[in-house]
Amino acid sequence: MSEHETNAQHAAEPTRRDFLYMVTGMAGAVGAAAVAWPFIDQMRPDASTLALASIEVDVAALEPGMSLTVKWRGKPVFIRNRTAKEVEEANQVALADLKDPVARNANVDAAADATDLARSAGEGKENWIVMIGSCTHLGCVPLGQAGDFGGWFCPCHGSHYDTAGRIRKGPAPMNLAIPTFGFVSDSVIKIG
Repeated sequence: MSEHETNAQHAAEPTRRDFLYMVTGMAGAVGAAAVAWPFIDQMRPDASTLALASIEVDVAALEPGMSLTVKWRGKPVFIRNRTAKEVEEANQVALADLKDPVARNANVDAAADATDLARSAGEGKENWIVMIGSCTHLGCVPLGQAGDFGGWFCPCHGSHYDTAGRIRKGPAPMNLAIPTFGFVSDSVIKIG
């Protein structure tokens, strides 16, 4: 074997120095990760924030015609068990009469029409409506079972919503928003 071939063979084999460089680099990477982890970990939401991501509300005590306001993610949420008359009146409203023809319901297609069914808890539970209780004009909290349409009325600027939470009169540009929700049992609604 020539001297040139022997030097090439030695150059291809790792040396103790190569091993020390590799171990030192890995130790540095592990050390950097150990130092950075507390900073990264503190950016995660705490348990109280995660608990507010969804809530369960027992609505067993809500008879037809009764409402309940709960707080979810720092906002009021209106839950109403509508009467058969309120559902019937909301069903009779022509879409052409609505100021905002979009359902604004996180549980249905974003382009769905604002029919009463698309605004309610769905087929078989049309009497239930769950909405974020912030007026879409300036964020005020409307009064329930008030206004020209028997739904909600925002006295701050005069926005009138019907029994399905659809804007019918006043400066508010959109229907009251409906959050993601569903019945987890016959008497418990999970919001979020």
